[in-house]
Amino acid sequence: MAGSGHGTRAVVAALLANLGIAIAKFVGFLLTRSASMLAEAVHSVADSGNQALLLLGQRRSRRAPSADHPFGYGRERYFWAFVVALILFSLGGMFAIYEGVEKIRHPHELESPSIAIGILLVAIALESASFRTAIVESRRAKERGMSWWGFIRRSKQPELPVVLLEDLGALVGLFFALAAVSVTVVTDDPLWDAIGTLSIGVLLVVIAIILAIEMKGLLIGEAASLTDQQRIAAAIEIEPSVTRLIHMRTEHIGPDELLVGAKLELVHGLSVEDAVEAVNRIENSVRRAVPTARIMYLEPDIFRTSLPSDEATPLAAGAVLADAPAGGPAAAEEPADERTDGEAEDVAAEGASAEGAPAEAPAGVETRAGNPARSE
Repeated sequence: MAGSGHGTRAVVAALLANLGIAIAKFVGFLLTRSASMLAEAVHSVADSGNQALLLLGQRRSRRAPSADHPFGYGRERYFWAFVVALILFSLGGMFAIYEGVEKIRHPHELESPSIAIGILLVAIALESASFRTAIVESRRAKERGMSWWGFIRRSKQPELPVVLLEDLGALVGLFFALAAVSVTVVTDDPLWDAIGTLSIGVLLVVIAIILAIEMKGLLIGEAASLTDQQRIAAAIEIEPSVTRLIHMRTEHIGPDELLVGAKLELVHGLSVEDAVEAVNRIENSVRRAVPTARIMYLEPDIFRTSLPSDEATPLAAGAVLADAPAGGPAAAEEPADERTDGEAEDVAAEGASAEGAPAEAPAGVETRAGNPARSE
C-alpha cells in the first residue's frame, strides 16, 4: 500500500471542491427555495467537515508513542474516519430524508429553476474533478487486478475509500437533484423535488452504513493483506537458520504500521548468539519485503505434531513424546512394596496356590498382558 500522501492529496482536493460547491448550493437554495438544493447544500457542508476530520486524524496519528500508547496513535485515522461515517449518516442522510418527507407533506412551488439547474451543473463539474483526483490517487494504492469494491473492502488507508464513496455519492446525488428539478419544471409538480431529496437521503444513509462497517473492522483490527502475509512468510522461511514457520499472526495498528508475531523452529544446536543473529536477520528481511512491518515479535519454538495426555506432566523442551512412559510418569516410578516378613510369606503362598488358575476380573474390568487392569 502506498503511504498517506496519496490520501492527503485526495482529501484536500475534495475539501476545496466541497467548500466551493456548498457556497454555490446555498446561494441556489436562497434563490430557488428548492428542497433538493438545500439537501445537497447540507450534504456538501457535511462533506467539507468530514474532510477536515480526516486531515485531523492524519495529523494526530503522527504523534510519537507514549507510555499509555506504546504502539503509537495510528488508529486515530480509523477513529476519525468512523466519525465521518456517523456524520454522513446523521447530518447528511437523515437530514435529507427529513427534508424530503416534509416537502412531501407540505409541497411548495419551485422558484427560479434555471438558476438551480445552472448551479447543479457547476457543482457536477467541480465534484467530477474531485472524484477524478480520488480515482487517480486510489489507483496508485490499489493492488493490480483488485476490483474497486475489493479496494474499498480491503484498503487499510481509510481516507481513500471515504473520499471515493463520498464523491461518488455526491455525484449521484447531484444527478438526482438535477433530475428532480428538471421533472418538477416539466410537470409543474413540486412533489418530484421532494422525491429527489428523499432519494439523496437514502443514498447517503447507504454509503454511511458501508463506511461505518468498514471502519469498524479497521478499528477492531484487521490482518495484513494476503499478499503481504505471503511476502512476510517468504522472508522468514528463506533464512537458512529457520527450519519451519510454525505459525504467524499479523494486525494493522495503523494504516502504515503492521504488527507481526510468529513462532519459528530454528536449526537445532544453535547457540544463543547465533539464534539472536538469526532473528535480527529475519526482522531485516521482513522489513525489506514489507516496509509497514515495523513491530515484530519472533519466538523460537519446537514444532510438535501431538500434545501430551492430560495425565502426563509437562515434558522438558526438546523431549520426544514417544519416550514418555506408556502409563504416564506415575508408571515410571512405582513405590516400593513395604511388607513384613510374615506378610511377604503369606503373599508368596497365595501366589503359589493360585498359579495355573486364571484370575477372575471384576465386572466391567478388562485385563491386558503386561498392564494393570483398567476400568473402561
